[in-house]
Amino acid sequence: QLQLVESGGGLVQAGGSLRLSCAVSGGTLGQYHIGWLRQAPGKDREGVSCISIDGVTNYAESVKGRFTISRDADKNTVYLQMNSLKPEDTAVYSCLADSLLGCPVDPETTLALYDTWGQGIQVTVSS
Repeated sequence: QLQLVESGGGLVQAGGSLRLSCAVSGGTLGQYHIGWLRQAPGKDREGVSCISIDGVTNYAESVKGRFTISRDADKNTVYLQMNSLKPEDTAVYSCLADSLLGCPVDPETTLALYDTWGQGIQVTVSS
């Protein structure tokens, strides 16, 4: 059974950086497209970024130029490097996986269709 475990969240000041990790078990990165989605209180959930099995990456407009998704096949882990963080980036970030849907060019709304989700991790950006 595929499992996703997020780590690396926390509290950071605006302008700072965090790196989230998603450790994948029960499958390999060669089998699954991986994405990150976030949800802030009172807001709709938003797909942030994804990386396909073939290494194609896409980003939400709100994070382009600030966030970078990458992966380490040896560690079976996907990372989300978040730079120039803003208070509006505050949310619970979840790692997602799917074997069929690919990495959509418009991840904002379509990543929520991925069928395996991690528990989520809090990211708080203070002003």
